[in-house]
Amino acid sequence: MRSASAADFPARLTARIRSQGLTWVLAIAVVLLQYPLWLGEGGWLRVRESAQKIDAQMALNQRLETRNASLLAELNDLKQGRDAIEERARNDLGMVAPDEWFVRIVPAQSIPPGKMNE
Repeated sequence: MRSASAADFPARLTARIRSQGLTWVLAIAVVLLQYPLWLGEGGWLRVRESAQKIDAQMALNQRLETRNASLLAELNDLKQGRDAIEERARNDLGMVAPDEWFVRIVPAQSIPPGKMNE
């Protein structure tokens, strides 16, 4: 003859499986609901990656806008007058006008000590 606890065993086992089964079903549901949030197409990780790309592109755009403004200002100077063209030729090409004298002044520090008295 079986004891009362042995006879009750299948009922307890069924109840335990149901309660744990419900726990597992709920855990799987939570994981499935979290997947799109973290790894899906519009998930948090992709949004963060896209935000970093946008920040990098905005920094690059700012540098390029600054460079373009500088080039535009230089272009306007070149269009407006001969002075800008002449200054550029003097600095970049070493231009000396026909009625000018070119004098080069060398700092004393760049002359070797023994050469000063010669």
